[in-house]
Parts: sequence; C-alpha cells; structure tokens
Amino acid sequence: MAAISADLDLTLVLGDDRMIPVAATLSYSIAEPFAVSALFRTADGDINWVFARDLLDKGLTDSVGEGDVVIWPAHDAAGEIICISLSSPGGNALLEADSSEIRTFLSQSYDLVESGRESEYVNIDSFLDALFSS
Repeated sequence: MAAISADLDLTLVLGDDRMIPVAATLSYSIAEPFAVSALFRTADGDINWVFARDLLDKGLTDSVGEGDVVIWPAHDAAGEIICISLSSPGGNALLEADSSEIRTFLSQSYDLVESGRESEYVNIDSFLDALFSS
C-alpha cells in the first residue's frame, strides 16, 4: 500500500513564553485516504492522533475544526506557522509547526490521492467484513 511520512520538529507552547520542542511524524496512506496520522514523541511516551487531511490543509489558510482538533495559520519571528490545538479528556496541547513543512507533506499526500478522489480508495467491502467479523 502506498504511503508517505514526514518527520517534523514541532513546538509545544506551554504559556508564559515557555516552549518545548516535540519530535513528530506525520503519516498518510491510501489505505485511509481521508486521514493523517500524527505521532508525537514525548518524554512520557508516544502519542498518536488521527485527523482529517482536509482539516490540516484548510488550517493553512483559515481557522478550522472544533472539538478535539482545531488548526489555524499564524506568524512567528521565523515566518509562517500553523497552530494545532489538541484536546482530550487527559488534557490540552497547543503545537506550532512550520507551514512550509506541512505544505510539502500535503503536496506529497496529494501526489498519492488527489483531493476529492479519496472515496475511490475506500474499500467498503473489507471495512464491512472487518466490522462484522469482530
């Protein structure tokens, strides 16, 4: 199955001008054409989030999302960034990423599956088989 991944250095914003670097890997596979997986490597262990590729793309230009994942564009001293707010019952996190790295990752994902053609890669039969076999 065709897939891509990108290692990124993100920044966890803690407030009071405190920031911590966070290593992350974004992954995209045609097996799950609507989703991006983000693996955050922390001192307390790896944390995996899955959210819509569409959300990440739209977050480059507008504030999007509600609930667990909200993404919006911003600027810092180095230039364009993207802010990713994650919420769960266990807590909240605000991460910042370089917009150009996100754009590169998304461009590579669109080389695999064009925007608007994701449903062509969804195998409903195998999904239903897996659902009913459990």
